[in-house]
Amino acid sequence: MARYFEGLSKGVPNGGMAQFQEVMRQQLETSMHAELEKLLDTATGVDKEVSMKDFDGFKKLFHRFLQVKGPSVDWPKIHRPPEDSIQPYDKIAARPLPDSLADSLNKLVVVKLNGGLGTSMGCKGPKSLISVRNENTFLDLTVQQIEHLNKKYNTDVPLVLMNSFNTDEDTKKILQKYTHHRVKIHTFNQSRYPRINKESLLPVATDIGMTGENADVWYPPGHGDIYASFYNSGLLDQLITEGKEYIFVSNIDNLGATVDLNILHHLVSQPNGKRCEFIMEVTDKTRADVKGGTLIQYDNKLRLLEIAQVPKAHVDEFKSVTKFKIFNTNNLWISLGAIKRLQEQNAMDMEIIVNPKTLDGGQNVIQLETAVGAAIKSFDNALGINVPRSRFLPVKTVSDLLLVMSNLYSLEAGSLTMSQKREFPTTPHVKLGSSFTKVQEYQTRFESIPDMLELDHLTVSGDVTFGKQVSLK
Repeated sequence: MARYFEGLSKGVPNGGMAQFQEVMRQQLETSMHAELEKLLDTATGVDKEVSMKDFDGFKKLFHRFLQVKGPSVDWPKIHRPPEDSIQPYDKIAARPLPDSLADSLNKLVVVKLNGGLGTSMGCKGPKSLISVRNENTFLDLTVQQIEHLNKKYNTDVPLVLMNSFNTDEDTKKILQKYTHHRVKIHTFNQSRYPRINKESLLPVATDIGMTGENADVWYPPGHGDIYASFYNSGLLDQLITEGKEYIFVSNIDNLGATVDLNILHHLVSQPNGKRCEFIMEVTDKTRADVKGGTLIQYDNKLRLLEIAQVPKAHVDEFKSVTKFKIFNTNNLWISLGAIKRLQEQNAMDMEIIVNPKTLDGGQNVIQLETAVGAAIKSFDNALGINVPRSRFLPVKTVSDLLLVMSNLYSLEAGSLTMSQKREFPTTPHVKLGSSFTKVQEYQTRFESIPDMLELDHLTVSGDVTFGKQVSLK
């Protein structure tokens, strides 16, 4: 935000700079509020009520954006986290589990972040509806996992999907197929915020609609919006009333993010005064993960540091595997009561991510976003757990899809596990070329999935088709 003011304040005497900038902030905020009111005037009924709540959150975010005066971190103040603030998973898993796990499981809710589309893989509609294994979609596997828990332990662990306006309608249609599964499924929607003209810092939208000229002027503001949207939906209070205490949050495309009974037991067995309100699963960084957010100690608090917050002079240092050895998997365990408290106190503190975009017509816009893990510093007794790499198995590309569809993994009750026939525990590095970027192209080029048990590295750069019964080594 400071750079915007610098362009406007040329010629202003130094003594009047702060005053000038404050006047500009107030004018921008007043103009933004007026434009939002105009947009609300074009809405009616339920749409208007929902939009008012969304805009209240957007106003707070925009206000904070106008206050930012530079990088959100002072690099010399960054320290390695104290040893006891990031526990090795083996230490957590060494504690014996109780004879009955039902009580612990009945306090849990599984939340999947389901706001993304499958466009990056050449698919229309929600990414969660892409088939990934034996005709099962991401959503199918999630339901199977939770149903297996509920049947095995005679429990009632519900599934909650945080949808966006991009995915809500298609997801709700497909949920009917799970009516007879032993899983209660709830949904709520992320907020809908207006994209901002980069020059004027005002909304691009002309009315509240999402069709025609307004088709690409709205956006879901990142998964950090989960706290406000969950609270505003009324579902948070409902689940607390039902006796639920913790949510396990993860990206729906991370096939390694299953309910871990050892972590859950660690959470619920803490004494009341020292209850951990937030656990972030981290794992060891490899050269493929150098851009991933990491945990640091900052102002005596455990904090998530993202690459977007790093001053340019320190980006290489941030990417170092030796200094910053772990990264955030975005598998998070969070206290429902703490979310409610922090929302009601307006005390949820997350850094703003300014995401520049160019619309189809060439207009430059920005969107203000937040990340769910950034709130870690707002919670009491927050903890990192260094988990095995197997808990981070995201499917972001068709190359990832090839791996999870292959005989490297076996599928049981919705969960993928590395085959015991593979001699080394690491996954092969697979890089498919431009002819394989879309799922449909990939399916036509692989008549069957190759044997990959002994594969170390695969790069395909040309126009290649794989026949049946291929073994890659």
